[in-house]
Amino acid sequence: MTAEKDRVCMGVVGAPHGVRGAVRIKAFTDDPEAIARYGALEDESAAKRFTLRVIGKVKGDGMVIATLSGVEDRDQAEALRGLRLYAPRAALPPTEEDEFYHADLVGLTAVLDSGEQLGKVVAVHDFGAGDMLEIARAKGQPVLVPFTRTAVPVVDIAAGHVVVDPPAGLLDAPREAEKEPA
Repeated sequence: MTAEKDRVCMGVVGAPHGVRGAVRIKAFTDDPEAIARYGALEDESAAKRFTLRVIGKVKGDGMVIATLSGVEDRDQAEALRGLRLYAPRAALPPTEEDEFYHADLVGLTAVLDSGEQLGKVVAVHDFGAGDMLEIARAKGQPVLVPFTRTAVPVVDIAAGHVVVDPPAGLLDAPREAEKEPA
């Protein structure tokens, strides 16, 4: 298997589209149609490679409709649902200052301004209002931190950490639901 830092997840296969093997792909690129510009993409195990051809765009949600080499019918397309597609890091353009690939953030240690370790970044999510870092804590539930300059003022890939300045109340223990008198 290829080292994880040598590859970047470019998208994930969704539902089939039609009967000739086309699929919806949730692209993790700024321009969803750019997913086909990085050459053949491979599965998580690096055992299978697919050449993509974008044949349509799904309006407004970062998805495209594409064909994958070797996928000829709906049944084959359905079998790929949930498949993550990876490109070699060398095929990607370098990042600008204050720009990061999600793969660079996952695995970083999250620390507070005081130096106290908060946990590890385990995922980067975008639920539509901007990126959120999911941080697994040693104690307690994972926490989602807005990936903004205010909440995450320092990202130091070389040192392997991010500094988190969480909004007030974010790290507080959950309150019990207040019960109304019966």
